[in-house]
Amino acid sequence: MKKFKFMLVMGLALVMTAGFVIESLAAEKPRIGVLRFTNRTSAGWWSGGVGRDLQDMLINELASMDSFRVLERKELDAVLNEQDLGASGRISKGTRAKVGNVTGAKYLVAATVSSFEKGTEGQGGGLSFKGFSIGGDREKAYIAVDLKVINVETGEIATARTIEATSKSSGIKLGLHKWGFGGNLKEQSKTPTGKAIRACIIEIAGYLECALTKGKNSDCMEEYKAKETKRREKTKGSIDLE
Repeated sequence: MKKFKFMLVMGLALVMTAGFVIESLAAEKPRIGVLRFTNRTSAGWWSGGVGRDLQDMLINELASMDSFRVLERKELDAVLNEQDLGASGRISKGTRAKVGNVTGAKYLVAATVSSFEKGTEGQGGGLSFKGFSIGGDREKAYIAVDLKVINVETGEIATARTIEATSKSSGIKLGLHKWGFGGNLKEQSKTPTGKAIRACIIEIAGYLECALTKGKNSDCMEEYKAKETKRREKTKGSIDLE
């Protein structure tokens, strides 16, 4: 009987310890909020609601990674008056206090679509019939997003990076001509543009996980630094050629 009681007490102690450990680990995850995306391009797929669509896509991606405690959009909407923080990355002292006190957020993510390019590579042999296209030119899309992470406690930019993604269609494609149905993100889901957008969201989430949870000296940050160096050299080279 005494042995049974001892084992019962030990079992309860282990359960309680595990609960404290889990709670502690959860508390260590940074609480993060994502602001509505802004746009500085003339991309035809951008419309009034796309900024919120991209915001929700990034929120869902971050939530699926289990590295952050992610604010729902309505939690931010309750304390922000639709401030356009994406371009400047600045947040006023009063707003910082409001966001920090009400939501408990440590970081706010501001993202601006800064570049978008779309083109075709000639392949030949295409067939078009009654609004549908099969084969022919291969489409490609490129998107760049300027990312800023704002430390809510200090109002300073904790980290900033330009994230890029490129996507191409396959050699055989099936799609509608541009005058078929109206364009929005839903309509872009299987296009090179949609693939580039999705790839960019995934890359942003990966960078945030690395920068905010693994530290500036981590292996993954070295990889992102190498990508940034390559991007800067490519950009500099294109300027020199002009």
